Amino acid sequence: MSAATRGAQNGTVAERIHARFDDLTRAERQLANALLENYPVLGLNSIAAVADASGVSMPTVARMAKKLGFDGFPELKDKLRSELEETITNPIAKHDRWAESAPDTHILNRFADAVQENMHQTLRQISLEAFNETVDLLADTEREVFVVGGRLTRALADYLFTHMQVIRGGLTLIKSNSNTWPHYVLNMKPGDTLVIFDIRRYEYDLLRLAEMARTQGATVVLFTDQWRSPVAKHAAHSFHCRIEAPSAWDSNVAIMFVVEAIIAAVQNLRWTETRDRMKALEDLFDQTKLFKKF
Repeated sequence: MSAATRGAQNGTVAERIHARFDDLTRAERQLANALLENYPVLGLNSIAAVADASGVSMPTVARMAKKLGFDGFPELKDKLRSELEETITNPIAKHDRWAESAPDTHILNRFADAVQENMHQTLRQISLEAFNETVDLLADTEREVFVVGGRLTRALADYLFTHMQVIRGGLTLIKSNSNTWPHYVLNMKPGDTLVIFDIRRYEYDLLRLAEMARTQGATVVLFTDQWRSPVAKHAAHSFHCRIEAPSAWDSNVAIMFVVEAIIAAVQNLRWTETRDRMKALEDLFDQTKLFKKF
């Protein structure tokens, strides 16, 4: 068993499925794909309903649940139910849960421990293939790139957009006002890339945007949490980053880490062009006297 597989044993159902996917039979893979396609809703049904919707037998459902480390399907279903509860938890409830079990150490140490664990778990789950393909998408100047974030993740979207503007042209930062989004979708062409940031509590408008973008032929890249935004069903590549922290709010450190790694990779891939753009930008900064000169 690989390190990723061992780590996933304590992860979400989706993480366990991805870690053990190569070990599944053809019928079990069919079931796994059905569960991921309608995650976590399908798995909250009865074992008979899950089997029928997936086109497999009930013994196949029970067998796969055990392969994923559960005693049986009821335990897998309970895990999915708890995951669903986590995705709709409000900031007050999150704060109270952390406060009840907080160790007697300084908040700085508690927060550091949580963030380090988030980083460790996130790195275990990242697919290098998905990472590399995302880098290729963002580096391809034949594709327009659109970037959007949610209520708290729009800062991440702005950060990615600002850096990518230096590296290449053809970037659009989608405004937070969702009633303008159809205008952006109108300009999307087949092959363009839409990068979405969406963590719990998932925003319905982002799901609708992803659906419309897919209809236009755009490729969706998603940055989300371990519980998987519903946008994942429309995404070609999803990065499931750990976000829990001893706070009323979630931590975006792990997501920022992945974003910065992708920025660095795209920059390296396009360095000749990026260097020229950087030189031109520095000339413009000098003209505007933006930065103090010593």
